[in-house]
Amino acid sequence: MRQTQDLAQLYQTDYLHWLDETVERLRSGQFEGLDWPNLIEELEAMGRNERNALKSNQRVLLTHLLKWCY
Repeated sequence: MRQTQDLAQLYQTDYLHWLDETVERLRSGQFEGLDWPNLIEELEAMGRNERNALKSNQRVLLTHLLKWCY
């Protein structure tokens, strides 16, 4: 439990170090010490960002196609 608390604190104080440590633990299969709440939050945010970027690119593409056709 202490490792999870340490990672949760690290998330608040040094995001890049938290990210490196989380990736290292995932690669080595040390799942029990992960900061699951923040990891899930980051993955959800990544998904939202990707969806928003896709929507934005679709709008730009559609706008250019409409300008080209008319």
